[in-house]
Amino acid sequence: MKKLTFGVIVGNRGFFPEHLCSTGRKTVLKVLESEGIQAVILDEAVNSKYGSVESVNDAQMCADLFRQHRDEIDGVLITLPNFGDERAIANSLRWSTLDVPVMVQAFPDDMSLMTLKDRRDSFCGKMSTCSNLTQYGIKFSLTSQHTMDPESEAFKQDLRRFAAICRVVKGLRKARVGAIGARPAPFKTVRFSEKLLERTGISVETIDLSEIFGRAGRIQADDPRLKNKLAAINSYVPTGGTPGESLLRMARLGLVIDDWMAENALDASAIQCWTAMEEFYGVVPCTLMSMSSNSLIPSGCETDVAGVIGMYAMVLGSGKPSALVDWNNNYADDLDKGIIFHCSNLPKDLFADASQSPAEAPHMDYQAIISKDVGVENARGTVVGRLRSSPITYCRVSTNDLDGRVMAYYGEGELTNDPVKTFGGYGVVKIAQFQKLLAYICENGYEHHVAINPARLAGVLDEALGKYMGWQVYHHPG
Repeated sequence: MKKLTFGVIVGNRGFFPEHLCSTGRKTVLKVLESEGIQAVILDEAVNSKYGSVESVNDAQMCADLFRQHRDEIDGVLITLPNFGDERAIANSLRWSTLDVPVMVQAFPDDMSLMTLKDRRDSFCGKMSTCSNLTQYGIKFSLTSQHTMDPESEAFKQDLRRFAAICRVVKGLRKARVGAIGARPAPFKTVRFSEKLLERTGISVETIDLSEIFGRAGRIQADDPRLKNKLAAINSYVPTGGTPGESLLRMARLGLVIDDWMAENALDASAIQCWTAMEEFYGVVPCTLMSMSSNSLIPSGCETDVAGVIGMYAMVLGSGKPSALVDWNNNYADDLDKGIIFHCSNLPKDLFADASQSPAEAPHMDYQAIISKDVGVENARGTVVGRLRSSPITYCRVSTNDLDGRVMAYYGEGELTNDPVKTFGGYGVVKIAQFQKLLAYICENGYEHHVAINPARLAGVLDEALGKYMGWQVYHHPG
């Protein structure tokens, strides 16, 4: 992942020991460096108070510095080695005109150093700082404890969580999604508003399947890039009995999609499949989509752009591949379990490998459901197998056209090892209060697709999507 850059504001108030700003500044910068985070911060030589902010002049200098680096800064860390001046801190942010996530951290007092020389009072100052930020309309995140030693493991975990929030917000505010082909006519559930997405910074670029097929047909058989793409497909998963002609069609299709994505600087794709791809081109695009998602460029089917945005949000937060699945079946009589399924373009990193479950390890096959209509010979190219047991976060994005807002629900659960025999890509999920979640989905007009990611991300999505993106969100309490 690309290194993040934080603007750092060291708060100071002259009534309190200023030497704490020097030691606190050094400690925070050391921790940021250890976490691979670069800092934009006032130089200690800028004023006599260790590059902290206290006065109007300090705030203006800090704001000017942040503006100079606005294209680099992903978030702002406010650190309070002593009480801090809440006005200077808020003015630094307001005058910088930055619109990035902000986290407030306050140093704890040492009970053996409660004299005028060393007492911090950051515990109290943090409340004043947050009050002013609220009055200024500046959104901010808090650490898990009111005061925290920056060198503690607990704070480092908070810092990693905040870094994930910054990645999600920055990525979504400039996200570009490719819609390849029209929405399949019966699937009205995946409809969305491009205009509402554009208002939050997410752009959608479109191309017709006929153009994709036409370009694929122009690729010469001796093109070295075609041979390389074919080799990549063959090395991705066991291809079994897939005919060579089907693999070659996939390679041509993959080259065209790769080129179009690169030409348009796209971060993710949503591809029409059912059933134009099979009838008029002769393969399913699932393996290509699986390869893309596995490379952290999410790809979802049925031109489900909103679903892909949920995938991308979690990729940004975790640095791990996301999948788009269906809430598909009950699991016997267990009300907190269900079967998630896809036919299947799931990234191979989410599957159980051969050492865990040889019979259920990922491999290429044909799309069993659609083959009934188009024939097995035109339905080759899925990646099937069982999803490995792991924690997951699930997320579904949609657009609320009546309220004019993007909306999302999300929560956390587990993929289990419970036995199940079926086809495609599948797994058993356990979610506390699952029935409540299913009722919420039905009552609020969401469709059955949901993105999953093998990481704990619900807290990150709370702040990234709800607080900073301003979406209408629901965090399932399970």
